[in-house]
Amino acid sequence: MLQPRIIPCLLVRNRGLVKTRVFKDEKYVGDPINAVKIFNEKRVDELIILDIDATTHGKQPDLRLIENAAAECRMPLCYGGGIKSASQAAQIFGLGVEKLALSSICVERPETIRAIADQVGRQSVVAVVDVKKKRFFGGYEVWTHNGTRNTKLEPERLVDALQAQGIGEIVINSIDRDGTGSGYDLALIESLYARISVPLTVMGGAGSLNDVREVIHKFGIIGAAAGSLFVFKGKYRAVLISYPSPEEKELLFRGAATLAGN
Repeated sequence: MLQPRIIPCLLVRNRGLVKTRVFKDEKYVGDPINAVKIFNEKRVDELIILDIDATTHGKQPDLRLIENAAAECRMPLCYGGGIKSASQAAQIFGLGVEKLALSSICVERPETIRAIADQVGRQSVVAVVDVKKKRFFGGYEVWTHNGTRNTKLEPERLVDALQAQGIGEIVINSIDRDGTGSGYDLALIESLYARISVPLTVMGGAGSLNDVREVIHKFGIIGAAAGSLFVFKGKYRAVLISYPSPEEKELLFRGAATLAGN
């Protein structure tokens, strides 16, 4: 039986592991490969690594980092950052990465999604949609380049277009909730959930396992991703890699598989 997934998300800048708050206030956490080793021991469901420098500064994907992470990783690995072409995607996929996360290219050249899917398989192509509330009049807009460029696109329009292009999975990331520990933006998720027919992962705002439980029990089979929750502890944000035990996960999942029509 399919179950929800609980997914740590690691942000990388200059080969260092960092964590942000509302895509700013960056804090250095440590070596990403060491974090991968610890998550191996904790038997996580899946791991996302996003290079937040690559697209913003026009860099190529860091193949050495990707190769090292994939070689160490004993769980499914999703990598994103700087992927612009099908040939790049195939090269990264060949290093042992199971999923490829795309962001700005989904807006700038959405037709590339289909070309990448043809190279690596649709199920391995993930769109990360970074969303921020509009300053006035309500609603949400999609931002790219690590939250520095406002596309003016409504997320509803973008997720429809992504699915038409053959995307295999969608990650909805709330910029406003990033690193705040204030809980997932349930209103944002609800506004998009019914129109998404591919696997959905949500991110931004998880401050406790209760937040993870809430989103799983509201939406059923869904990916619940988080960064700060799994790398910090306490109000002073001391660095501590953590992840729920199998027993804790069972309690979180109980009853969720039958919710939301799943």
